[in-house]
Amino acid sequence: MVLLMSDIKTFEDLECWKKARRLRIKISELAKTFPNDEKFGLTSQIVRAIRSVSHNIAEGYGRFHFRENAQFCRTSRGSLYEVLDQVIVANEEGYITENVLKEIRKDILENIKILNGYINYLVKCAENKNG
Repeated sequence: MVLLMSDIKTFEDLECWKKARRLRIKISELAKTFPNDEKFGLTSQIVRAIRSVSHNIAEGYGRFHFRENAQFCRTSRGSLYEVLDQVIVANEEGYITENVLKEIRKDILENIKILNGYINYLVKCAENKNG
């Protein structure tokens, strides 16, 4: 089912937020499998970074200005790349398999693609409003 922007009543209706939420749950569960000696290192970093993705989408939505919303989404996109780097580290440290890395990389890149579409939409709205 495809939602029209007129159907969006809250950030929870945004596809980019929904996908970010699903990825957050997946990454949070994965982080629980990391060794205890990573609790204050990689585990803490990856959980903070993945939470930042959906948090920034929600905060940007609440700003009600297209440009400001887009900037928060760009921050979310940066956090997705940060998480990608962290799962690469997790693989290199032997905490996750190559197959898990490939699956998560695919999920992250899909999240980035959808978020980029939303950012482009917001930028166009901002340009139309000012132009």
